[in-house]
Amino acid sequence: MTIYFVAGEVSADNHGAALMRSLRELDPGLKLIGRGGPQMQEISGTEFKNWIGDAAVLGLWEVLRKYGYFREQFQETLTQILDSKPDAVVLIDYPGFNLRLARALRRKSHRQKIIYYISPQVWAWNRGRIKRMARLINLVLCIFPFEADLYNQSGLRAVFVGHPMIERLHARRINAERDPNLIGLFPGSRMREVRKIFPVMMETARLLLHANPNLHFEVAAASDELSREMSPATAAFGQSQGRQVIQIRVGETAEVMQRAWAGIVASGSATLEAAYFGMPFVLIYKVAWPTYLAARAVVNVNYLGMPNLLAKKEVVPEFIQRQAKADSISRAMRRVIENKSARKQMISEFDAIISELGSIGASETAARAILKEIGESNMEGRLITR
Repeated sequence: MTIYFVAGEVSADNHGAALMRSLRELDPGLKLIGRGGPQMQEISGTEFKNWIGDAAVLGLWEVLRKYGYFREQFQETLTQILDSKPDAVVLIDYPGFNLRLARALRRKSHRQKIIYYISPQVWAWNRGRIKRMARLINLVLCIFPFEADLYNQSGLRAVFVGHPMIERLHARRINAERDPNLIGLFPGSRMREVRKIFPVMMETARLLLHANPNLHFEVAAASDELSREMSPATAAFGQSQGRQVIQIRVGETAEVMQRAWAGIVASGSATLEAAYFGMPFVLIYKVAWPTYLAARAVVNVNYLGMPNLLAKKEVVPEFIQRQAKADSISRAMRRVIENKSARKQMISEFDAIISELGSIGASETAARAILKEIGESNMEGRLITR
């Protein structure tokens, strides 16, 4: 059997690699091809394209700027799928590209099995698209429990498999005490968002340090490239009590979250990671204004952070766009740092949120659902041809 994967972002590469490992464990003879990131490529081998560096873009303007590239990649992907005739196409998140791909595939073949993993968050920006998706996609594997109910009610077959983040983060747990003077800074994994968000974090750090000179900070950098981008700003803080006030840690997000007393986190998957590790934090989101206005025009949710969306209330303070100012963020951070009652309440809310996301084994559950779907499809095909 052959399965073709399409993933276009770093987090999707993480989830896709875990899914591929589970599939291989269940059926070592599977042929896994497609495009994604370095982790997925390592598992698949030579017939897999690592395009994450170019595919992972943020914002309307960046997509428009690279329109020619994406058009070329879209046609290349479509051709590869039609030529390889996989038993299933597994689309992982990345809705701008993957939903268009699903539509193009369905026009070419009504029998092509299309499975969506890490489903597009249409419940946030256009619930009316769910019924249209039902004509394109055979099965959605949901990582949030409310998604499966919503999709099934709209005629799109879906199952809740649990959140793959749980097993990945469980493996990253360390035995560490929190440093009451350590503040974690998590500016995101994309260069464009880091350039918008990190200066605000630096100014907030200055205000916090002025209020409490004992504080020190660690920045979680997703790559060496981002570390180099942020180094000049962190070096400008100098030293205090014989150590650098702000240090950059590359590839140590989980470790910093478990040692820090509190943090400032850019909106994205890191907000759920912080909740999993029980690190009190405030959320920041800042992008180019055209991107923000375009998003505001279509997004229909009360909160931006996933912990708040799951809790259906503001568990974590959100500072979005023009509200993302250092003085406001520093005031919220001081409450998170100093108020024992507020910290305890936030951590308790985190425990309740994470408990809804299932336990270890989401990738295996998703893999079994995919193999079952392929098996049933092949059986139907044999009956049709008789």
